[in-house]
Amino acid sequence: MPQQTSITLADGHSIPQLGLGTWKLDATNMPIVVEAALEAGYRHFDTAYAYRNEAALGDALKASGVARDELYITSKLPSGRHGYDSTLSTFDETMTNLGVDVLDLYLIHWPLPRTGNFVDTFKAFIKLKEDGRIKSIGVSNFHEAHLEKLIAETGVTPVVDQIELSPAFQQKPLRAFHEKHGIKTESWSPLGTGDVLDNAELKSIGEKHGKTAAQVTIRWHIQNGLIVIPKSSNPERIKQNFQVFDFELDADDMARIDTLDSADGRTGANPDEAEFSQV
Repeated sequence: MPQQTSITLADGHSIPQLGLGTWKLDATNMPIVVEAALEAGYRHFDTAYAYRNEAALGDALKASGVARDELYITSKLPSGRHGYDSTLSTFDETMTNLGVDVLDLYLIHWPLPRTGNFVDTFKAFIKLKEDGRIKSIGVSNFHEAHLEKLIAETGVTPVVDQIELSPAFQQKPLRAFHEKHGIKTESWSPLGTGDVLDNAELKSIGEKHGKTAAQVTIRWHIQNGLIVIPKSSNPERIKQNFQVFDFELDADDMARIDTLDSADGRTGANPDEAEFSQV
């Protein structure tokens, strides 16, 4: 089995660099997906309250028989539950859903900047971490201005910012900000909307290494020091996505992929404008 790599966060905790995204998975397909992922070597699983599948993931992981201390679980607080007290009560729901005592990583799913409540929300995160209920706390879809406000008003820097990031949308300025502040970047939608699969440049690099365009893309994320969580419900694709630790892209490969960056590469919502106030 290929050897997974890990990244040490600013708080000293370690996170597996490659995880499985679970958006759109449900109780019907979650057991099959989790079984395939664990067999392939995954130990890092990413979910969210808004996905409505925390319980399905928790049940599947428990049924697998894999020890809790071998697993890394991330979940996220939805925008509609921002606020100190609401965060604490929602976190209790998440923990009941997952069936665990301590969460490895908890993220604010979206900043919802119109309300500014993400500061009080993060203060609740800090309390939960101090109480030993969460190992690491971070955010998702936060831009520089959101992060600056959060750090200035709480005195605590999130250890992770999970953002949309792919070869077509590389977010270099935001990644540089992360680097300056000791924040690790985590990539959601790392394969774009699947467009990398047919990208001629990525396919050419893949042929050079005997790998698929998707494997080349995931390897690019890893070599850039990013945490990456590709999502798939196909057991064979899940297995292929993990087979990225037995080759290395050279400098020319990395440079070629860097040229794929595009100003209009975003496929998801813009965090400055996204409401997502539903719970």
